Amino acid sequence: MRVLGIDPGSRHTGYGVVENDGKRLVPVLYGSLSLPASMGLPMRLGSIFTEIRRLIEEARPTEMAVEAVFVARNARSALILGHARGAAMAAGIHGGLQVFEYSALEIKQAVVGYGKAEKGQVAHMVRLLLGLHDLQDPHAADALAAAVCHIHARSFHTRCSLAQRL
Repeated sequence: MRVLGIDPGSRHTGYGVVENDGKRLVPVLYGSLSLPASMGLPMRLGSIFTEIRRLIEEARPTEMAVEAVFVARNARSALILGHARGAAMAAGIHGGLQVFEYSALEIKQAVVGYGKAEKGQVAHMVRLLLGLHDLQDPHAADALAAAVCHIHARSFHTRCSLAQRL
């Protein structure tokens, strides 16, 4: 299984592709799209869509995991974030991927073991789990965490499904 994780944002969208080879998690590709504030929102959304489609063609993931929208104090910020998520999800669907959503709590729980972990703790565990000691980009770390969360969730559901059939 090869999963594209996305940490959506209208200015910075993190991406990370992780493969589960059956024995370990292997990072394939990661980074972030940084879009200038001077670029209008419609152009940034178009760039997110285009770049994620390019990443899908390059890395050939089989599924996509996206962090779900959190409740924000600022409705305008939440709306803009929702647009960025929509552009990313549309790119995934357009690229033939199944798209899955996970809350920040679920991602932190899967990666750190504690749903209220700090961002730094998540990044540290991503570095350890994937052997990426030089990973400095927080957006890429969050995207990789979403991919790892999805791989764990799929593995758990597979094991549970097998156990229930016995």
